[in-house]
Amino acid sequence: MTLSPGARLGPYEVVALLGAGGMGEVYRALDSRLGREVALKALRASFSQDPDRLRRFEREARAAGALNHPNLLAIYDLGTHEGSPYIVSELLEGETLRARLGQGAVPLRKALDYTVQIAAGLAAAHQKGIVHRDLKPENLFLTKDGRLKILDFGLAKLTEPNSVGEEGENAPTVSVMTEPGAVMGTVGYMSPEQVLARPVDHRSDIFSFGVILYEMLSGQRAFRRNSAVETMNAILKEEPPELVETNPNFPAGVDRVIRHCLEKNGEERFQSAQDLGFDLKALLEEAGRRRRPPVVAPRSSKWRSLAAGIGLTLLAAVIFFAARKTVSVSTAPLPIFRQLTFRQGTISGARFAPDGQTIIYSAAWDGKPAELFTTRADGPESRPLGFGTAGLLAVSSGGELAITSGCEFTWGECQGTLALVRLAGGAPRQVLENVHYADWSPDGKTLAVARAVEGRYRLEFPAGRVLYETRGWITHPRVSPKADLIAFLDHPVIGNKAGAVAVVDLAGKKRTLSGKYRNLGGLAWHPSGEELWFSGRQTGRWGSLNQVTLSGRERMILRPPAGLRIQDISREGIVLLDRDEGGSRLIFGAGGPTQERDLAWLDWSTAADISADGRNLLFYEWGHGAPTTYLRKTDGSDAVRLGEGKALALSPDGKWAMVQQETPSPHLALLPTGPGEKKLLPQSGMADYYAATWFPDGKRILLVGEGQDGVPRSYVQDVASGEMRAVAEGSIAVLVSPEGKRLAVYGPDGARYIYLVEGGKPASISGLVPGDTLIQWSADGRSLFVRGPEDPPVRVFRVDLASGRRQLWKELTPSDPVGNVGVSADQRGVLVTPDGKFFVYTYWTALSTLFLAEGLK
Repeated sequence: MTLSPGARLGPYEVVALLGAGGMGEVYRALDSRLGREVALKALRASFSQDPDRLRRFEREARAAGALNHPNLLAIYDLGTHEGSPYIVSELLEGETLRARLGQGAVPLRKALDYTVQIAAGLAAAHQKGIVHRDLKPENLFLTKDGRLKILDFGLAKLTEPNSVGEEGENAPTVSVMTEPGAVMGTVGYMSPEQVLARPVDHRSDIFSFGVILYEMLSGQRAFRRNSAVETMNAILKEEPPELVETNPNFPAGVDRVIRHCLEKNGEERFQSAQDLGFDLKALLEEAGRRRRPPVVAPRSSKWRSLAAGIGLTLLAAVIFFAARKTVSVSTAPLPIFRQLTFRQGTISGARFAPDGQTIIYSAAWDGKPAELFTTRADGPESRPLGFGTAGLLAVSSGGELAITSGCEFTWGECQGTLALVRLAGGAPRQVLENVHYADWSPDGKTLAVARAVEGRYRLEFPAGRVLYETRGWITHPRVSPKADLIAFLDHPVIGNKAGAVAVVDLAGKKRTLSGKYRNLGGLAWHPSGEELWFSGRQTGRWGSLNQVTLSGRERMILRPPAGLRIQDISREGIVLLDRDEGGSRLIFGAGGPTQERDLAWLDWSTAADISADGRNLLFYEWGHGAPTTYLRKTDGSDAVRLGEGKALALSPDGKWAMVQQETPSPHLALLPTGPGEKKLLPQSGMADYYAATWFPDGKRILLVGEGQDGVPRSYVQDVASGEMRAVAEGSIAVLVSPEGKRLAVYGPDGARYIYLVEGGKPASISGLVPGDTLIQWSADGRSLFVRGPEDPPVRVFRVDLASGRRQLWKELTPSDPVGNVGVSADQRGVLVTPDGKFFVYTYWTALSTLFLAEGLK
């Protein structure tokens, strides 16, 4: 049942959509009798089509509505509308625990506080004979005043005699697999008795509770595997890693409570939520009394002088703990880090030579083109190998280098023509074009390569024999020590580093080993050949060093307070890695030969929009938690913080900033640039927003969003009413003409078109070349500013729509080339005012340092 704002269900008037899920939609509504706002959950029509199911649901919902506890969502009413049931409950302000876990693990005391409240709510429900059966982070809500509420008890099952068949058919966590290998729904939070489709009682909720507490404290799911079947098997047979393995200072009492909750046999778990809550309260009081003696970390500004004169272990503290004011004392041996490079620039690749002591790497130092260098583990000096502009791909056991000869250094990678050359010297021999990554077989005779061919990425071993092909992106192929598997990082979207670790055998059978990670950027086989080490992040700002076994078991090895990427592991287990200090800058300038101005505010400033007169810049910062939107005058005045959210567009009158916010689900909001209150735009049900801009009248917006089916679509939305209609079907519309009647779009065939807002046949745009990015419509509506595909340098052209004439308008090159990895490639990477007088662009930097690490396990 889908409802529009203004719809009435008895005394309740729908105000806006809050979210949608498998059970139906949730709306903000107004109770006209009491003048209060409520949450109205409209359930799917399928409930009304099964009379027995509907009666049972109503009975269970009314029983849950009789519960009265501060940690349970209060249910006010139950009714039907056009034959479909709905539930009315209190309206909560805050976020789900799932959203909070997106920021990483929860601190110990806060996690214990939350779980004490969960236990109290469960105890109240269990005493009434109600079992939740679907306890998970999505059903736990954190209010703004610090209270935790358990949601959806109205959809849980009363404890009553049931056959095994009925339990399995109707349990909300059982129907979770939509295709082979897909982990959907809440399978990871099932109790063993739910997995086996046996009758459940209150102790099933206690098992799910233990899974949630483990995830809160570790930041990792307790039983997550590559498929639903493997996850359920782990629930039945395996134990999650002990928390003390990753943190020796972790309270043993907390770990014991978790283990007691996670007993496979319900008879061996806590027998009541009340007993569980008692133990948790004791641990919370103990945590409040604990005091950890601090050790002041050395100042990071002195690391260069320290490196020359003090021990290697202290250097490790300087490099990896400089961002912390204090660190905890630990008796566990610390890994030793040895710095290898000392110049400023970006490293693209590094490998051990066959002797295990020589390191070969490629880097663009001091703003110069990338070239190959060699250094030793026992010395700080690097020397160039003299092979000209090149990037390192791999080093064979026989001392032969696979390199990209004459490569273009783009976004920290050196990609181009594969060439082979002996480490001992000689001229490189070119062998294959369009190669992005490569690795040698253990015997040094065969290469595995990842390259682009006709718009698709291929993994070949040997070169020319395709083992795996994708429309996505393949990076960092590594041949196993037995040469029977090729591991690689599998990215579903080209250019996006999110993805997973996968392997493919010599018959072309692919398996995904890890869960999904963001910013995957390094991969190496452990010498044992039974596990892979890789760099990436699932939560938090910084990446971590992780391990996954061939059976899919994952664990975190190291999480430093800085960017980190693994490059290689020696036969002795020494790890070669680099640390990246990245950032983004905002450069403002005029169309003429005037001096440019850096308008970046913090360290990850990203442009979103510039006012038509060039006086105000809308941007966001995203390096320190959730994105935050700012407005800054282009004269260099201090930036003004507008509020949380990813900035998208500035209204034509400059009074509103449109932003995307993520809590409780992706939605659009308007932040005032002056006096005023935030406005929430009506929910569109989008899973994500790609781009949004205003129509000239300031009453409508053009947006591109991804629906629940993962397909991007373009819409025009009325700001006041929230009414939406699809436009440019099958295309991505990004620009609105000055008169508001035409749209510039990316067509499904890769070409660019002009669409009429009111519909009609699209017209192709002449004068464009493949790879052009649409930037701005000119003020007179007769031309478009577009960004050419070259990078670097970035060229902006003005294309006449009538004649197709293409004229270079501006070439953008950051004045400081050191560490520059490219101008942002997204839609807002380059901004131009309609009159062509002013521009802003965002460019990224990465400064790398190469290290050896000993003692990592």
